[in-house]
Amino acid sequence: MENEGIIDQKIAKKIIETVGVNGIPPEYGFQYFTVGFDEYLKTIEEEYLKTFIKDGGSVFKMVKGAYGSGKTHFLYCIREKAWEYNYIVSYISLSPNETPFSRLDLVYKAIVTNLIYPQTPERLLEGYDKGIEAVIKAWYRRKYDETSKSVSGDDLKVELNSYATTIGSGYRSVSFRNGVKNAFLSLLERKDDDFTIILQWLMGENPPRNSLKNFGIFEKIDRSTAFNMIRCLVQWLREIGYAGLIVLMDEAEIGCSMSSRNREALLTNLRELIDECGHTDFKNTMFFYAVPDEQFLNGRQQIYEALRQRLSTVFDNKHNPRGVKIDLTNILGEPDRILFEIGVKLSCIYETAYNVKFDKRLLNESIKNIAKAAYDKKLESGYMRLFVKSVIHAFDMIPSSTEPISMKDAEHIVAQMM
Repeated sequence: MENEGIIDQKIAKKIIETVGVNGIPPEYGFQYFTVGFDEYLKTIEEEYLKTFIKDGGSVFKMVKGAYGSGKTHFLYCIREKAWEYNYIVSYISLSPNETPFSRLDLVYKAIVTNLIYPQTPERLLEGYDKGIEAVIKAWYRRKYDETSKSVSGDDLKVELNSYATTIGSGYRSVSFRNGVKNAFLSLLERKDDDFTIILQWLMGENPPRNSLKNFGIFEKIDRSTAFNMIRCLVQWLREIGYAGLIVLMDEAEIGCSMSSRNREALLTNLRELIDECGHTDFKNTMFFYAVPDEQFLNGRQQIYEALRQRLSTVFDNKHNPRGVKIDLTNILGEPDRILFEIGVKLSCIYETAYNVKFDKRLLNESIKNIAKAAYDKKLESGYMRLFVKSVIHAFDMIPSSTEPISMKDAEHIVAQMM
């Protein structure tokens, strides 16, 4: 990989800064140091994104990977691939305190808060709007521009009003249908207060009922209605021109201190979601649920065993693409090779960012030592995140040195980054 003609210096610096400080991939730029995911991403693209989900299918996948093992990077890769096929994507971070999977109403709220329609690299770098408000406004602008090509003045308003009344045929929730329809009309009529109230409801904030009745909204978004609202959300996204919805749920940890009641609720919701994806009326959506391990499945109750059975099949890009469980450890293969390739790609980005040229002999030996030190230190847990932070720190040292980073120095650098 050459460092010229790929990314400009500004982008390269942002990548190095984000990865070097936090060890996490940037929202744009992760593509330039992605290693090991290609074959699996291609299978997801070919088997699901190209046709199956667009044609009305729905799928659930569980992604297993320890903290710092590349889960977020993998999910970002899926998001970018989904955008290529015009899907709306929602990437959400689940946590026991703020967005527990045991509370489906909060999961719905997180999904609509993080909706992102396909974005250009420029928008990702400069900052972008996300959430259902951004999607509604983009939908309105697109329809307004399209309609204004053929009509104008009062006729334009009549045409757009007529269009809005056709929205939502066959929705299970009349309230959701009325919500998106009246949100569109409030933009047309420039009624900002109305738009704000409707938006609050669509985002799961449940404003006072008397403020919603004039819009035909009578349901409350809570645990009992959340699945239905997600179904209506996908139906609406399809109706306004998108291929469907891809939900990327990143569970950093499943709290050991979670009460038995909340744990059972989480597992029940997860089982229900998997089962919903098998129903013919739950269409055009794909869920990825990323977890650090499978310990949350340990238990003797029947619910645990039922869920374990649903999650037992392993996704394999060649032999079983319909498998549910995607194990990042199996995907990536030999850690030494993967880390070295990532290090080489990051070095090219670093050269662009700081206008330097590494001595390849010093560079390669240094990367190998950092890789070994990072893997040995953390073994299976979080070694990738530890490696990228450490290797970028090593890059700062290499230009002024005549010798590669020794194994002793590599261990010291890795220890500092922990």
